[in-house]
Parts: sequence; C-alpha cells; structure tokens
Amino acid sequence: MSSEAKRGFTRTVPFWASLAFGTFGAVMGLALSDAINAATALILMIVPAGLFFQTMRVANTASACNGRGEAQRLYVKRVAIFASTYLVVIALQVSLLGGDEATEASLAARAALSVMPGLAICGIFWAIGRLILDEKDEFIRMLIVRQTLIATGFALGFATIWGFLEAGEVVPHIPAYWFAVAFFGGQFIGAASNRITHGSWGAL
Repeated sequence: MSSEAKRGFTRTVPFWASLAFGTFGAVMGLALSDAINAATALILMIVPAGLFFQTMRVANTASACNGRGEAQRLYVKRVAIFASTYLVVIALQVSLLGGDEATEASLAARAALSVMPGLAICGIFWAIGRLILDEKDEFIRMLIVRQTLIATGFALGFATIWGFLEAGEVVPHIPAYWFAVAFFGGQFIGAASNRITHGSWGAL
C-alpha cells in the first residue's frame, strides 16, 4: 500500500471504527481477566470513546448531510465538559479510595466519590437529549433519535442476555456500569444503521 493510499485509509470510517472496537475489546478483555482493576478499566475506556467520536467526526465530514450546526457544537462542548469531569472524579476515586484509604474514608465520602462518575455519564445522556431538542433540521433530528433508540435497545439487550448468562454461571459477573458502555457502543451501531438505511451517519 502506497503512502498516499495509507493516508486515505486513515481518513475512512472503517479505519477509526476498527480502532474503536479493537481498543474496546482489549480493555474489556483485560478487565474480565482481572489483569486490570475496575477503576483502571473505566479510565482506559476513554480511549475507545475518543476513537468513537473521531469515527463520527470523519463520518460527518465525508457525509453530504451532517449535523455540524450550532446544536452539534453545543453538544460536543457539553460532552467534553462531562467527559473531563468523569476523568477528574475517576482520578480522585483511584487516589482517595485505593488501598487502605478506602477503609479509612467515611461512608459519605465513599458514596460521594462513587456517585460522581455516574452523574458525569448521566450528563452525557442529558447532552444527547438536549441535542435532540436543539437540533432544528428534522432529518438530522430523526437520525439522532433513531440512533439513540438503537443504542438503548442494544444496551438493554446486552444487559438482559448477560444477566441470564450470569444466572446460568456461563459468564463472570460484571459491574452494572458496563451497560452504559454498551449504550455508547450501540451509538455506533445506530450510526451505521443510519448510513445503510438513510445514506447518512447522522450527527453523533
């Protein structure tokens, strides 16, 4: 493959999507094999999340119809704020609740540090809902709603199937926050479905 062809490939959706799913699978594999602890896995999940947004950026750039308007710019800003907050509180959790410090911290402190990462992720969910309300283009709004419904169905299906597999002692137990990760993975599935059925990846 020539250098020009390689540069062209790095600007394609399959390239970035492969990186996103590859890093997601690697982090999941390390977490499920107990090679890394839960806090480290959560921090590392920022990598496939960032690659996912890069995938959508490339998809929107290449698409004839995309959502790069004011609503999309606000959405990206909100997600960046909540993602940064998530990183900060996860770092606080690791530093303050790691090892012997966890038993020394009060119940209120442990509860607060445990709730804050979840609230940051909920903030991203809110940003998606806000984008649907702010988007003025009806076609783009329909694509976002469709994508979000597909992602929700994927996450709920994953949670349900995994739960029954756990009950049958087929797979190991995973913390419930992994189902939010499944939702974000489902966002890409929804975007791909939009592309196949409507010719556009949408705005996310």
